[in-house]
Amino acid sequence: MDEHADRHPSRPGDTVISLARVDAGMVPEVGGKAANLGVLLAAGLPVPRGFCITTTAYREVAAAAGVDPSGPPEQARSRLAAVSLPEGDVEAILAAYADLGEDTPVAVRSSATAEDLPEASFAGQLDTYLNVVGPDGLLDAVRRCWASLWTDRAVAYRADHGIDQRSVGIAVVVQEMVDAGVAGVMFTANPLTGRRKETVIDAAPGLGETLVSGAVNPDHFRVDAATGEILQRSLGDKLSESRPAPGGGTRLLHRQDGAGQACLTDEQIRSLARVGTRVEELYGDPQDLEWAIEPGGGITVVQSRPITTLFPLPEPQNHDGGTRAYLCASLLQGLTRPLTPMGLASFTLMSDSYRPTATGGGPAPYSSAQAGMRMFVDVTSLLRTRGGRRGLLRAMKVADARSVDVLAYLAADPRFALTRAPRLASLKSGLRASPPFGLVGDVLRAMANPAAALERVREADREMDRMLVLPEPVTGARRLDFVERVLTKEITPAVMRVLPPAAAGYAWLGLARLLLGRLVQAGELQAVLRGLPHNVTTEMDLELWRTATSIREDPDSVRALTEEEPQLLASRYVEGTLPAVCQGALRGFLAKYGHRAVAEIDLGVPRWGEDPAHIINVLANYLKLADPELAPDRLFQRAAEKADAKVAELAARTARARGGLYGRIVAHGLRRARETAGMREYPKFRLITAFAVLRGQLRQVGEELADAGRITAPGDVFFLDLAEARVALRGADLRGPVAERRQGYHREMRRRRIPRLLLSDGTDVEAAMAAQAQAGPSADGQPGTLTGAPASAGTVTGKARVILDPAGAHLEPGEILVAPSTDPGWTPLFMTAGALVMEMGGPISHGAVVAREYGIPAVVGVPDATVRIRTGDTVTVDGAAGTVVVDRSQASDGGSRGPGGGR
Repeated sequence: MDEHADRHPSRPGDTVISLARVDAGMVPEVGGKAANLGVLLAAGLPVPRGFCITTTAYREVAAAAGVDPSGPPEQARSRLAAVSLPEGDVEAILAAYADLGEDTPVAVRSSATAEDLPEASFAGQLDTYLNVVGPDGLLDAVRRCWASLWTDRAVAYRADHGIDQRSVGIAVVVQEMVDAGVAGVMFTANPLTGRRKETVIDAAPGLGETLVSGAVNPDHFRVDAATGEILQRSLGDKLSESRPAPGGGTRLLHRQDGAGQACLTDEQIRSLARVGTRVEELYGDPQDLEWAIEPGGGITVVQSRPITTLFPLPEPQNHDGGTRAYLCASLLQGLTRPLTPMGLASFTLMSDSYRPTATGGGPAPYSSAQAGMRMFVDVTSLLRTRGGRRGLLRAMKVADARSVDVLAYLAADPRFALTRAPRLASLKSGLRASPPFGLVGDVLRAMANPAAALERVREADREMDRMLVLPEPVTGARRLDFVERVLTKEITPAVMRVLPPAAAGYAWLGLARLLLGRLVQAGELQAVLRGLPHNVTTEMDLELWRTATSIREDPDSVRALTEEEPQLLASRYVEGTLPAVCQGALRGFLAKYGHRAVAEIDLGVPRWGEDPAHIINVLANYLKLADPELAPDRLFQRAAEKADAKVAELAARTARARGGLYGRIVAHGLRRARETAGMREYPKFRLITAFAVLRGQLRQVGEELADAGRITAPGDVFFLDLAEARVALRGADLRGPVAERRQGYHREMRRRRIPRLLLSDGTDVEAAMAAQAQAGPSADGQPGTLTGAPASAGTVTGKARVILDPAGAHLEPGEILVAPSTDPGWTPLFMTAGALVMEMGGPISHGAVVAREYGIPAVVGVPDATVRIRTGDTVTVDGAAGTVVVDRSQASDGGSRGPGGGR
């Protein structure tokens, strides 16, 4: 029993509390670090004795010193560093220190109330002082820990995580100093690959500060936590170590023989892994620990915090054990951001109602799953049959080229070995992985008669329009019934009815490619698909250009768009106070396309008709385009003319080489391809049309719930699912759950890396590939040649503009757009872009299709393009070869990047 624990029990308002009296519920008083240490102590884990100076002491001293949380950080730091502590606090601190022994060396650590929490670790943001000796040294270290709450890096970190600067308090942990023979850090899940139950240990001689600060190359070990098998040993040079200095502080010693042998024995490695497993089981989540081993061999844990960067695991599924593989459906839709709970619920309803069923008692070919507020598809069953694997790889070649390599890598994993399925079962699996077999007849009819197929689409449109009408008046419960019926029974068949024309166009293209054989060069068939008719996304963008053209003629409208902020202009539009020409032109555009949005596949995202700020920003960008030859409508017309010329050229080439009949067939096939391939965007367009109607119905339910006080605002309904909305209509107050989900949503919005292929043990397969190959971009982002999938032929050199989110983005005419992925909400930016580079996508992904239509070079599926390329870099995009050459020698703005492209 800690004697200090008895003498200093915790009470509200205490300035000093023994760590043995601290528990997980005391974060507001002791901060995240101290709370975690208290939990470890209570569980009997080896933690150094100590005490905590609470946030009460800090707040009293900060108030007396005149610290203003909204003022300059340097002012707060200087005042706290020089402040005099109240006499009562000094007495309490020194009494607690005396209980540890006279002039005992201690470690003094900051413990903020927003630190070491599941949503934000704050690792390295606040200060620690080691080997502090004596009362004066202790009090000075306490002041400096308080001051570290206001370093520029800590303030910026809180701002980035949306943490109110005024809400944060800081406590200080004081613990007996461990004179470590070896120290280091340990992760109970692999932080690079995400794999759970794989412990990663970095170790170096002496105190841990050299390792944490990056001053030493440590020994590195990976351990299978379940078996204790040491999977990897990598020895660092360990050329320096930190040791306690006589009288206080630390000193750095240089070593000559650090690389000779490991600083941990195999048994110590396994013992550390066992300690890590105990700590993870205690918290229920993977942990990041700091540890030390005393010269006598005892292991001590000096800190534990959650690993906040791991991608969440998929929700548990009802399967018979074994590792599962999940393909990210969100990324395949060009969406890196999370989906709202209602958006996720809508896709789950649609996929579960339409998913092909298993045959012969076997597993279903795929099922939906969720992780990190994103949609995934369980493709385990497909990977385990030869036909399913072939069908999946075939689909990815055209949808997302990078996924092909990732799936091929996983295919070599014995956990996903092919099962000995009968040939017929394997064939069925392959067909289920491919587009719906029932559409083949409709596709053949569309190939034979495109005009009739387009008329059938128009009839399907009229049927869908009738389906989406809900006669008023109607109750909130009836609105939810309507939304559920459309999602589960009606919307998917309606969208399927408009698929055949586009499929027919690409079938004709494939037939022409087969006939051409070696007569066609790389990129030539892409040229045939430029300037296609019937592409609703192109038509939308051209309509927006015409809107800008009409506005350009009115000086008042031009002045408003170029001088006022888009969000203010959006408010003026809603109020009807924009200049008349601008108001009318924008109203006309939104009447046709107001149902669209960035990230529009999410039902929870506001449509442009609700918030036109993004469209207004794009219009302002269009007004900067001065060269009439670069006008998008002229570019589109020239692209169509070049495509027709390419059709004639390829037909003539075939006729010369193989005869007139072959030439005529190629010409016919390519013309037919051009007639209907532009319909590729139409099924999604109709889906989004339906989503806008369903969103309107849900919004009215939200208004009813907000009026009744069950949620705070009408838009909160999109942070519920349909079942929860029904419960709220019956009287449940769901304001608390909505607030928690909004917090989780905003946290996920900050996440940059989304796994393409995620395993049920947490492994990001693409990251595991890179770790195994020890490849990927260098830490300093050195330039070079990046490779991806060819998407739109042509070569352009220009300045790069990295844009992570199109909302409010600025793209100068001719700049190279570098983006993680795109959906139709991005395409207005394409109209003034010189070229496109994307991290996601394949030859028929959305961005590739639209880039070809505009005749701009494009390379897609470029790994980490938004990291390896910086705004201002000079880049050369070769859309036929699939290469991007980066030249940083002439970067124009210091290599910045960000959501607005480094503006």
